[in-house]
Amino acid sequence: MIFSQITVVLLFCLSGFFLNAEAQETEPLPCLTNYRIPLNNKGVLIGKVVFPGQKEDPVVLLKDTAKLFRIDKTGSLRLRKHKQIKTYSPVFRYGITVCAGEEIAEFELVKDEFIHNGVIAHRGAWAHHPGSQNSLSSLKSAIRIGCEGSEFDVRLSSDGEVIISHDASIKGVFMEKSSAAKIQKVPLENGDFVPTLKQYIIECRKQNKTNLVLEIKESDLGIERTIELTDKVVAIVHKMKAQGWVEYISFSYESLKEIRRLDATAELAVLSENTIKQLISDGMSGIDYNTGCFFKDKSLIERAHKVGLSVNVWTITSPKDIYFFYTQKVDKITTNEPETLICLYRSKN
Repeated sequence: MIFSQITVVLLFCLSGFFLNAEAQETEPLPCLTNYRIPLNNKGVLIGKVVFPGQKEDPVVLLKDTAKLFRIDKTGSLRLRKHKQIKTYSPVFRYGITVCAGEEIAEFELVKDEFIHNGVIAHRGAWAHHPGSQNSLSSLKSAIRIGCEGSEFDVRLSSDGEVIISHDASIKGVFMEKSSAAKIQKVPLENGDFVPTLKQYIIECRKQNKTNLVLEIKESDLGIERTIELTDKVVAIVHKMKAQGWVEYISFSYESLKEIRRLDATAELAVLSENTIKQLISDGMSGIDYNTGCFFKDKSLIERAHKVGLSVNVWTITSPKDIYFFYTQKVDKITTNEPETLICLYRSKN
C-alpha cells in the first residue's frame, strides 16, 4: 500500500515536470540587424549583433575564416578597414561565429545582390511555367525569371514536420492529420512532390537574388498548434542560417508576435488588418493587405510609409491592376503574373 502511494506521488511529480517542461517558452535567439553585405564599399557597416538579455558583455568575433570582418566596441559588424566585397566576386556566402559572455552564435552573411523590383511571385511562378503552386519547380521558376521574392505557405504535419502547402489538404491527404512521409508522396506536376521547408531553404540558398516570403498558415487545431508551427519555422530558419533570405507574413497576428519575441530583427508583414499604431507598438515591419484595403482607405500607403512600414498588396492578376498599384508606389506586389510586372518594371527603369 505504501509502495503504491509512493508510486502515485512519483508519477504525479514526473508528469508535472514534463508538463512544465513542455509549457516553457522557446528562448529568444541571437540575431543580426542585417545579414546582407553591401558591395564595393571598404570597411562598410553591415549590422549590429543582438544577443537577447546581454547588456554588459562585449560581443567578440570568434571565427571568421574569410578574414573579412570585425566587430567594433558597439557590437556593430563591419568589413575590415581595407576589405570590400566586389560585384564580380563569385563567393556570396560567408560564415562567422560570435559570442557575448558564454553565449555563442553562428551566422551566415550574404553578398547583397538581391533584386529590388517589388515582384513577389504568389506561391512561386507557375501560371506560365511547368510545375504546381508551392512546388520546388515554381520556386526555381520565380528565381529564374528574376522575382524579388517567392511567396509560399507552410503547415505542420501530424509528426511535426514543416511542409509547404496552401490548402489544408492536397488530393485527399490532410496535412495536419498525415505524416510527413505520407504527404511527401503526394505527386504534383512536373515530377514534383510536396516539399518541406528544409528543401525550400536548401534550394533558395543556392543563389542570392530572390528571397523567400514565408506565410505561416493558421492551424485548424487552434492557436497552440499555430504557435508550435511558428516556433519550428523560426528554429529551422536559424539552424539553416537562412535569415538573409527569409521574411515572414501571416494572418495570425499571434504568430507574428511570437516571431518577434524569438527574433528581434526578422522582417514581419501583417496580412490581417490592424491599426498602424498597433503594428508599430508590436514591432511589425510592414503591411501586406489585399487590394480592397487600399481602395477603402486611400491614405493607407502614405500613412504606412510615413512611419517606416513597408507596403505590399495582394493578390493581383490583371495587367490593369498591376499597373495601377505600380503607380501607387507600393513596395511590393504579390501576383500570379510576375512576368507582367517584371516587364513593366524593366520598361520603366
